Amino acid sequence: MRSLLKSRVMWVGMALFAGALPAQAQLSIEITGAGAQRIPLAVVAFAGEEAQVPGLTAIVRTDLERTGMFRGIEVPPLVPHPTETSNVDYIEWRARLADALVLGSVVALRDGRLEVRFRLFDVVKQVPLGGVVYTMKKEQLRITAHRIADFIYEKLTGERGVFSTRIAYVMKRGTRYELQIADADGAGEESALTSFEPIISPAWSPDGRRIAYVSFESRRAVVYVHSLVDGRRHVVANFRGTNSAPAWSPDGTMLAVSLSRDGLSQIYLINPNGSGARRITQSPGIDTEPIFSPDGSWLYFTSDRGGSPQIYRMPAGGGESERITFDGSYNASPRISPDGKSLAYIARNDGRFQVALLDLATKQVQILTDSERDESPSFSPNGRMILYATDVGGRGVLAAVAADGGVRQRLSVVTGDVREPAWGPFIR
Repeated sequence: MRSLLKSRVMWVGMALFAGALPAQAQLSIEITGAGAQRIPLAVVAFAGEEAQVPGLTAIVRTDLERTGMFRGIEVPPLVPHPTETSNVDYIEWRARLADALVLGSVVALRDGRLEVRFRLFDVVKQVPLGGVVYTMKKEQLRITAHRIADFIYEKLTGERGVFSTRIAYVMKRGTRYELQIADADGAGEESALTSFEPIISPAWSPDGRRIAYVSFESRRAVVYVHSLVDGRRHVVANFRGTNSAPAWSPDGTMLAVSLSRDGLSQIYLINPNGSGARRITQSPGIDTEPIFSPDGSWLYFTSDRGGSPQIYRMPAGGGESERITFDGSYNASPRISPDGKSLAYIARNDGRFQVALLDLATKQVQILTDSERDESPSFSPNGRMILYATDVGGRGVLAAVAADGGVRQRLSVVTGDVREPAWGPFIR
């Protein structure tokens, strides 16, 4: 794992990918942990759904249940079928042990589109909590269902939902590497880039419209910025030596990268068009894996300047660095929580590489996973979950763990390996 520090280049071709994927390899989700207290929620199948967009409410239910914060209440067929305009018998739903209730309907419009309506009810307080009307095409089934789940989640928890966000990851099919973009639940995957050489380190722009990554298609590490709107891309860093580990500034006007053009890998700032590269670290060791703090004032990065990989931080514009991690002899791959209060990273713990979380105020460290070869942690945009790559049975899979360690999920395919996850921003 020492090679992870060395610009995450050398180990890519050795152990990152071990198997081949079938032609269709959609991620599936398995919840391996759940919250101790879950909200009992009844989501009644929307009236008219089966004739128009079967599966809409199933996606909503699955989104909410896989957070570990909700427990679905079984609802038998109801006659007459209730809709969002029905009078709610709160006593009956309380008897069904529901704390919250969702009712809705789907109606076909003359122009071929569909109108989806729903309302959320607090059964305990016996009050409606609001609702939304969406006009959609049939092919917009999943994004509409995710938005409904986001609304419900926010109303019931007080924090923004991430079901309509996207994730990026790298997958290998035979001899081909693919940069995949998918819904947060792993469905609806599309390939943004296919190459016969490795692709690593995808990083979302703050607006979610571009991805920076490292591609080896020219047989050396080169940093690209790729538009997800029109598919166009351009080279950002193709200097002598290695070019790696791109990270966007919070305002999207700058990238931090690790370059070895002057010798050992050091941190540089560079414009997204590839101009204005400026070195900001001057250490005798290897500096890599930079990440900006949410307010843009700090850069966190991995360095072995003290003899072993540890995490440091420095002012984003350059200046003195300070060491952040002190427990153990290996701490790498820093990622800052969206509120700037916690640092997720990979720590070597009793010979195992696991996701750790550091409270930056108290300096308390919590090991969140019990696996042995975790890599590439990435926070959900609401800070609730951390997506990461790990090995299960010698095969690479993606997994997620709650920032408090209480909920765990596994996202996997039937065969093959998926790696290098990056959770995208909220959709604006």
